[in-house]
Amino acid sequence: MTPRDQHTGGTGSTADPAAQPLRSDAERNRARIIAAARTVFGRDGLNASMASVAREAGVGIATMFRRFPTKEELVAAVFADRMDAYVQATREALADPDPWRGFSGYIETVCAMQAADRGFADVLTMSLPGAEALEACRAEAYQGFLELIARAQDSGDLREDFTSRDLVLLLMANAGVLSATGDAAPDAWRRPVAWMIQSFRTPARGPLPDPPEDAALYQAMRRTSLGITSTEAGKGN
Repeated sequence: MTPRDQHTGGTGSTADPAAQPLRSDAERNRARIIAAARTVFGRDGLNASMASVAREAGVGIATMFRRFPTKEELVAAVFADRMDAYVQATREALADPDPWRGFSGYIETVCAMQAADRGFADVLTMSLPGAEALEACRAEAYQGFLELIARAQDSGDLREDFTSRDLVLLLMANAGVLSATGDAAPDAWRRPVAWMIQSFRTPARGPLPDPPEDAALYQAMRRTSLGITSTEAGKGN
């Protein structure tokens, strides 16, 4: 029930008018915090502190933690629409009748999404088990990518030793390039990504070292996210 529904519900309770401003203030604070987090995470990445988000939003740290007890919850709220777009990119790539174009175009699109938002670049290379909706989107995108791989390999365009883990490694590498180049060379990421896409195509020039095991790669993604999974109240950052 929204504040407006409560106000017009005809209960006649004298508590309703008093509750209305509190509910409205809480919603405004939540929206302000999310907007501020978009700015801070997009500029500084997910290593930015909750305190810096609170300052950007113009709210106290206690208000911040009432709305979002953990940074993981805040990240999930901020990047919900980005993850929806991530899933949609997979669907659009699968709709392309050309398997290689769908596969390579998807990689370019995801890397461009990383470049457009530093915070989202971090989200793509970490695991956030506590953010269930966000992880559900990631799982759907992953299943779609497996299908993209299969189609491109069946068509003979993608080398047979490419695995889904190679995309994770590419995104990690791209995140590193983006972090290093920043505003000084904002389009530098395009060149190594193009090199990588070309290396994925057949004919293969030679064998590759084995990719990391799934468990090891997951551990690496979790290690990246450890700094944002616990409640930060009282930490002073």
